[in-house]
Amino acid sequence: MPSLKQIKRRISSVHSTQQITRAMKMVAAAKLRRAQEAMLQARPYSDRLKALIRDLAARSEPEAHPLLAVREPKRVAMVIVTSDRGLAGSFNHNINRRAERIIARERERAEEVKLIAVGRRGYDYFRKRGATFLQHHIGLIRDFDFGRAVAIGEAITSLYMEAQDTEAGLDRVYLIYNEFKSVVQQEVVVEQLLPVIPELTGEEQYPAEYLYEPDERGVLDLVLPRYVNITLWRVLLESFAAEHAARRTAMENATENAGEMIDRLTLEYNKARQAAITKEILEVVSGAESLS
Repeated sequence: MPSLKQIKRRISSVHSTQQITRAMKMVAAAKLRRAQEAMLQARPYSDRLKALIRDLAARSEPEAHPLLAVREPKRVAMVIVTSDRGLAGSFNHNINRRAERIIARERERAEEVKLIAVGRRGYDYFRKRGATFLQHHIGLIRDFDFGRAVAIGEAITSLYMEAQDTEAGLDRVYLIYNEFKSVVQQEVVVEQLLPVIPELTGEEQYPAEYLYEPDERGVLDLVLPRYVNITLWRVLLESFAAEHAARRTAMENATENAGEMIDRLTLEYNKARQAAITKEILEVVSGAESLS
């Protein structure tokens, strides 16, 4: 049985850990509020732009623009968005395991599957498993703005458009990230970014015609790259909000678990102290009886 000193030291250690997890919970909650506000502001524009692009894609031929071209997926890229830090529960584990399954599926039908890692946890996980990377971005959340999302989007757009003329481009691009549902729920989403494919059924298969000014290619040249950039911006905001929510929940659970452990150790300490006092009393009584 541990001594009183050992139990007291453990109680002090767990209490210190509890203070840290409580502080981390408060920090995550503060960051979550800011990330959630930014995400909610970006969602309406992103959703409306997505609907517009799908509408344009339905009214245009695949040959109208390279980003609409549907090719056999010989070279596939996965944009995997994880966090740089841990202590966020199963946030990163869920993404990495889901990405592994998607990569295995694509390798059965594609010649090459390459990754674009956003976040240290995804990069380290797949680097150790021998994955091939086109790009990796670490520390993005510390200095994150729309320009960083645009830089990633332009690189993806360029690689996809190169595939028309060279063998070095991409034929398909997927996004794998955690979508923010609520403070206690995040959902792993696998979304095709390129090529842009309309999702129309029923009467929507026969949309009305658009009049383009100056011309169709000029309009598509403007809106399709912007769609890629805005989609990446929204995905990163979703992931950052989901990360802070997952970390807040994980730290809240850790704080509660530390409290329960302190209660158990305190009960154990009191029992051990009572046993020690009882033993001392018995020794005193036995000594007094031996002298009488």
